[in-house]
Amino acid sequence: MPTPLPPGVLKALAKVCGDVRPGEPEEGVLGVVPGAVAAPSSVAEAAEVMRVAAERELAVVPRGGETRLDWGAPPALCDLLVDTHRLDRVVEHAAGDLVVKAEAGLTMERLADVLAERRQRLALDTPLAGSTVGGTVATGAAGPLRLLYGAPRDLVIGLTVVRADGKVARSGGKVVKNVAGYDLGRLFCGSAGTLGLIAEVTFRLHPVPPARAYVTSGPLGPDQAHDAVQAVLHSPIAPSAVEVLALAPPGCTVCVLLEGVPDGVAARSATARELLGSEARISEEPPEGWGAYPDGTTLLDVAAPPAALSRLLTELASGGRASPSASWSAAGRGYVGLPAETTPEAAAAMLASLRDVLARHRGTAVVCYAPEGVREAVDLWGPVPAAGLMRRVKDQFDPGHRLSPGRFVGGI
Repeated sequence: MPTPLPPGVLKALAKVCGDVRPGEPEEGVLGVVPGAVAAPSSVAEAAEVMRVAAERELAVVPRGGETRLDWGAPPALCDLLVDTHRLDRVVEHAAGDLVVKAEAGLTMERLADVLAERRQRLALDTPLAGSTVGGTVATGAAGPLRLLYGAPRDLVIGLTVVRADGKVARSGGKVVKNVAGYDLGRLFCGSAGTLGLIAEVTFRLHPVPPARAYVTSGPLGPDQAHDAVQAVLHSPIAPSAVEVLALAPPGCTVCVLLEGVPDGVAARSATARELLGSEARISEEPPEGWGAYPDGTTLLDVAAPPAALSRLLTELASGGRASPSASWSAAGRGYVGLPAETTPEAAAAMLASLRDVLARHRGTAVVCYAPEGVREAVDLWGPVPAAGLMRRVKDQFDPGHRLSPGRFVGGI
């Protein structure tokens, strides 16, 4: 059933937003059906929606392309779902400055098409079709390219957000430089909609490289994969990305992405092939699974530095035929997918074992999404030393705790 709304809420929202309606059961956020859905078409309209929500003390959950709406915990309450699909414009593309400003509801594919017209790109992997600019920033999503280019927090140089009280706040701008005060870009990356509504994002861009090549090893064991990654990272070939794919027993593969001018890429690819062994192959196309989330009904986000790689792969392979699939970037982040037949008890045991292994390297394992039975059997986040600081930031940005309540660490 939809969340019951106080009398007059829909009418008040309709006065400030042209697209307001009651929530539908299929729009539930992990089973929590919104009382109303509002889709503002401008920053000003979004601010008015958030102002009305503040006046009526409504719990608000943002929605982009719904590609990661099932990440995290269910909201404690969802009076209002703010849909950003009408905020879908490229506000400005300053190609000479390698900067673009886009609205939160713009899809990453559409943004890539616009940038490609000027031979530029936002150097972020987009593993899920339909992901939006706002959703990508709110979840801090990144893939193999993070090794060279970083995650959203490294590429966001400006942000426009609507605060819990409906006021608009802006940080950064067109020029790539540090500014005093809150760095909203870094603060909101990975905030899961708990601090405010992301309305516009300004990104730093990179030119599209003239040439690229993928060098992929043959099947390797955990220790061999670790050694191969170390050899590549300590070589002069300067990879843009290094990813280990463990998609099925009995082994895994190491794949290296090289970018640059054609002659340089060819020479560096030959060196990478020597480092990865006689079975390594060179291709212009990525191997299967590159930059994608591994299959499974439960997805874990693991922070595992290169030193932890061998132990991580060994642990994942210990399940035999029921082993999870995984992808890992040499930047020290990866994903583990648990197969559908994994019971809640088995998922809890695997998660505990992974956290034990990774803790020795100051790594972590967080549950992105999982079936309800698994969510109830595990601690989604694990130990979070900064939880106290995160709560204080939440108190400052959202004193009423109305934004995506309960979705984040420690019930934030």
